[in-house]
Amino acid sequence: MSEVLASVPTGLLIDGAWRDASDGGTFAVENPATEEVLAHVASGTADDARAAMDAAATAQESWGATPARERAEILRRAFGLVQERREELALLMTLEMGKPLAEARGEVTYGGEFLRWFAEEAVRDTGRYAHTPEGTLRMLVQQRPVGPCLLITPWNFPLAMATRKVAPAVAAGCTMVLKPARLTPLTSLHFAQLMLDAGLPAGVLNVLPSASASSVSGPIMADPRLRKVSFTGSTPVGQGLLRDATQNVLRTSMELGGNAPLVVFEDADLDVAVDGAMAAKLRNGGEACTAANRFYVHESVADEFVARLAERMRGVVVGNGLDDGVTLGPLVEPKAVDSVEALVADAVERGAEVVVGGSRVDGPGHFFQPTLLRDVPADARCMREEIFGPVAPVATFRTEDEAAELANSTEYGLASYVFTADVRRGLAFAERLEFGLLGLNVGVISNAAAPFGGMKQSGTGREGGFEGIAEYQETQYVGMPL
Repeated sequence: MSEVLASVPTGLLIDGAWRDASDGGTFAVENPATEEVLAHVASGTADDARAAMDAAATAQESWGATPARERAEILRRAFGLVQERREELALLMTLEMGKPLAEARGEVTYGGEFLRWFAEEAVRDTGRYAHTPEGTLRMLVQQRPVGPCLLITPWNFPLAMATRKVAPAVAAGCTMVLKPARLTPLTSLHFAQLMLDAGLPAGVLNVLPSASASSVSGPIMADPRLRKVSFTGSTPVGQGLLRDATQNVLRTSMELGGNAPLVVFEDADLDVAVDGAMAAKLRNGGEACTAANRFYVHESVADEFVARLAERMRGVVVGNGLDDGVTLGPLVEPKAVDSVEALVADAVERGAEVVVGGSRVDGPGHFFQPTLLRDVPADARCMREEIFGPVAPVATFRTEDEAAELANSTEYGLASYVFTADVRRGLAFAERLEFGLLGLNVGVISNAAAPFGGMKQSGTGREGGFEGIAEYQETQYVGMPL
């Protein structure tokens, strides 16, 4: 463990070189399972932000002109390096974020696939050539890089959220400034060195960890050379960035908050539904924007579903993600535990019944028991707010219309889950849901080849899939005489 930590850069990456912050400042990165300090990382300042933007802007012209095959080969080499260093990356994620090591290895696989997918997409740049309908002009339509991008990633998937943004930007020919989350910067810093090892030129990827996100994002957002901002995080922060983006009319990709419903119809295979519920709720400890947040179960099968889910949740092992047999790690920081505890207390006060768990776990570390609530009223905070923890609140419904109304009764529209034995019914129900993602009889659906994004206040744009590279491209039309 100490050898891995010693190999991780802890500075700022600007123009291909690791350096200290301009004022020498650092911040501590802690292990949420033990509360021990893992490392002290350079804390970027406004001056560092301007230097990183200078590097990205200077490198843009030559990088944008780099042949697609060369960009693809860099991504492919990076994919290979991720596979070679998968144990190092997984260990880092478990240390700084807390997820069990098995889940961290799964994220290495998932995150690496974005590098492979966009290596393949880089050389499939599309355009078209045609005559105008009137036969007066030739039309040439081509794609070009958007230009320098600001990429802001969250703490809950420190590798996958970085690769999901960096890979399409590299493929499209954009330079970048990456701002990793304060709580989990080590994985991103290790990944950045990996990209350099893969042959990425200086200035193409710059990385600015900082104890103060606004101190580095503010100067970059105000810089007229910036062309795009991509952010994954809470809706309130995203709304602020969208307001800031209007000043320079920036391209934006926003993957924001979620309040995912999980609907179980009376004809569902309950074994499948419980498996899906466990995956959708407890993957990443519930600290995921796609996590099932509200469970709506048909009243005729609610008792059986709750009994089976309770049995499974009682078997969850809470502890340090490095320990054998642990299936639920800590929450990322103390205030996360406080937030989850408050949501559970509010639900109980409003009449919900605690079936499993319901309490924090004594430290050291920031742990909360896997918790199952039933008969949760619609006005409970946990049915209206994103939980971001291992709490499953269950309510019942009678009719399909009621289920659709309940599922859509939120300003968010990211992920949703439906369980039914009738696939035609499931697809028809999906068309009624206002969510960008839907798992039909499955609890985990994210994939590099699929477009990821939400509706309503869950964001704009898509990451991954064929759609992912388009977020980093501008369309240019050239008209020519016949």
